Amino acid sequence: MQSLKSLIESRRFEAVITVLIIVNAVTLGLETSERAMIAFGPLLQTLDQAILGVFVAELLARLAVYRQNFFRDPWRVFDLVVVGIALVPATAGLSVLRALRILRVLRLVSMVPSLRRVVGGLIAALPGMGSIMLLLGLVYYVFAVMATKLFGASFPDWFGTIGLSAYSLFQIMTLESWSMGIVRPVMEVYPLAWMFFIPFIVSTTFTVLNLFIGIIVSAMQAEHDEEASAERTALQAEQEIILNEIRALRKEVQALTVEKAREKR
Repeated sequence: MQSLKSLIESRRFEAVITVLIIVNAVTLGLETSERAMIAFGPLLQTLDQAILGVFVAELLARLAVYRQNFFRDPWRVFDLVVVGIALVPATAGLSVLRALRILRVLRLVSMVPSLRRVVGGLIAALPGMGSIMLLLGLVYYVFAVMATKLFGASFPDWFGTIGLSAYSLFQIMTLESWSMGIVRPVMEVYPLAWMFFIPFIVSTTFTVLNLFIGIIVSAMQAEHDEEASAERTALQAEQEIILNEIRALRKEVQALTVEKAREKR
């Protein structure tokens, strides 16, 4: 069991699994091509099943090694769910699950440490992002009501209801055809409409969305600092073990020296 644990935790084994994930992503992509399926269909399907078998064997090995501790690591549970979806038979009612096989590519997130840090940072940023989403929702609601009242009569397709106003404002926030597509036509009827749209763009696109970026960057930096701190703690523990071994060897050498000195006497 110890040798199996050493195998699945080795960097070479993780590198092999990473390569298989990439190869599997390519084969699943080729299966969407009719020309590729005509030329290499059986080979691609065989390769896909073989790689899936390797993934299943890997998870079974991890279950055998870690047992109950397997489910304490969210990344292992994530791998189990992703691979488990691929094992569900694609019957008529579950044929959509065949498309979900591409989720196996997401296992790269659990295998590559840098990707794990990014995802960890995003998850850590969720509480702060929730507060910003609430703020953004309030801003949207206020501006949607104002836009419906101001422009709904002349432009019912864009601002006839709060829902239509919110969708139009979302387009404006993304800066997708906001000027020639919406704002300038509105300004032909309401020349001072720029006094409404410019504050909206400044308060959403250039302020609130930058808060998202700031929170995510801060969370990712905290995740990186925590991982670096853990690595330093582990390194210090290893150094302490080495120092203790050196002290023990020094005592043994001193004891041998004293014993030899006594024998000479």
